[in-house]
Amino acid sequence: MPRKRKLLAQLSALQSNSSRFLPCDALDSLSATADGNSSPKSSKYFAAEKKKPFQLEADFFNQPCVSLAKAFLGQILVRRLPDGRELWGRIVETEAYLGGEDEASHSKGGKQTQRNTAMFMKPGTLYVYQIYGIYFCVNVSSQGEGAAVLLRSLEPLQGLEAMRELRSASRKAPSKLLKDWQLCNGPSRLCQAFGIDKAFDQKDLTQDAAIWMVPGHDLPGEQDVVATTRIGIGNRGEWTQKPLRFYLRGNKFVSVVDKKREREMAAMGHVSCS
Repeated sequence: MPRKRKLLAQLSALQSNSSRFLPCDALDSLSATADGNSSPKSSKYFAAEKKKPFQLEADFFNQPCVSLAKAFLGQILVRRLPDGRELWGRIVETEAYLGGEDEASHSKGGKQTQRNTAMFMKPGTLYVYQIYGIYFCVNVSSQGEGAAVLLRSLEPLQGLEAMRELRSASRKAPSKLLKDWQLCNGPSRLCQAFGIDKAFDQKDLTQDAAIWMVPGHDLPGEQDVVATTRIGIGNRGEWTQKPLRFYLRGNKFVSVVDKKREREMAAMGHVSCS
C-alpha cells in the first residue's frame, strides 16, 4: 500500500505540472505499476489524459480576439467521427469578429440572441451558424463580449478520404474527385469536410470528445502572416476595410489570396518562411 500511495502521489504531481501533456505510454506505465499488473485503470485520472494527451487548454483560448485569430494559424483542429476515425487539419486562415462596435459581427451592439449565445460564452466555445439556409460556418469565442474567430480554411493532414466522403455527401450533384487543396479552403467547405453542423454550436473545445485542438509544429512568425480585409461582409462602413482576416502567406490551402497586400509586404522586406 505505501508503494501504491507513493506512485499515485507522483502521478498527481505530474498532472498538476505546467506542461500538462503526458504521453499515453507514460500513463499506461504508471497505471500498471500501481497495481502491479498491466490492466488499464478506469480512473478519470488515466482516462482523461489518454484520450487527448496534447490538447490545447482553456488558457490558450482566453486571449483577445485579434490575438487569438493570429494564434490559431498553424494550430491543428481535430475531429473524431462517430465511427472512430479522426480528421486533422492545420488552420491556415481565420477572421476576427470583435463584437460590440464591429458592424460585421453577429453580436454588433452587444446584442445577445438565441442564435449568437455561444459568442458570449467562455473562450473556446464553438459558435456554429448557417448561411443561405444550407451551409455552416464555425467560429470560436475569445476574450471580449460577443467576440469570436471564424475558422476559414484548413490544410488537411489526416483522414483526407473521409473528408472527401463527407464533402461528396453534402453536395447535391455528382462531381469530380476533389483535390486536397479543395477540401477545406473556405469556411463552409471546412465544415462539410469535418462534419460540423448546428449540433456543434456551444460545444467546448477543451471538453468535447468529438472536436478539439492540438498544438501545431513550426508555428509561423509575423512575417509569414498576411493581415487583410474580411470576405463577404458587404458594406459595413470602415469595418469593411479593416485588416481582420489573417492567413499564412504562400499556403495553397488558403481560400482567397490578397496579392496586392503580399506585394506590399514584399516591398517592405517581409520575406515568408513558409
